[in-house]
Amino acid sequence: MTTSSELLDLSPVMPVVVLDDAEAAPDVARALLAGGIGTIELTLRTPTALEAIERVAAQVPDIVVGAGTVTTPQQANEAVDAGAAFLVTPGTTDSLLDAVTATGLPFLPGAATVSEAMRLAERGLDTLKFFPAEASGGAAALKAFAGPLPHLKFCPTGGISVANAPDYLALATVGCVGGSWLTPKDAVAARDFGTIEALAKESSALAG
Repeated sequence: MTTSSELLDLSPVMPVVVLDDAEAAPDVARALLAGGIGTIELTLRTPTALEAIERVAAQVPDIVVGAGTVTTPQQANEAVDAGAAFLVTPGTTDSLLDAVTATGLPFLPGAATVSEAMRLAERGLDTLKFFPAEASGGAAALKAFAGPLPHLKFCPTGGISVANAPDYLALATVGCVGGSWLTPKDAVAARDFGTIEALAKESSALAG
């Protein structure tokens, strides 16, 4: 099983994908994979998200599929049942942290402040999600985090684009960034998987 820290090494960009049509999920995953992206985070923001995870896990085994926007213990368990290989939370409460830990899956718990990151570190976690990244101070904030918390690694997400991703990836404490720009809603709706593959190739070439 991939560890939480290894998740950050799969690709410089972790696609954060919102899908309204579960049937499109495998083709989206294949396009990302063809573009050199090794992972996909399907967010639990739509009624079809769990089915989308099931389809990708079953039909595109070469990509590591995870569930994002996990906000309740129930969602964590449902994501496991759907075949998710990892979990991502936007923030972290005690009950949610206990639930995602109990699944046995690698996970990226959300933190937006130094205190939140320290609290997660006290629980033995060293690989976190920084969200919402841009609204919480961006790359400059994470650079400041590295002073007191050099041992923590982050996947910043929220407001990140192909233009500012290199600013984050240049930081020693950033393993990858999360971004939704790889799967534009109009491209998914039009089944324009060529565009998604092209965006994935561009993103997979980003490096810190």
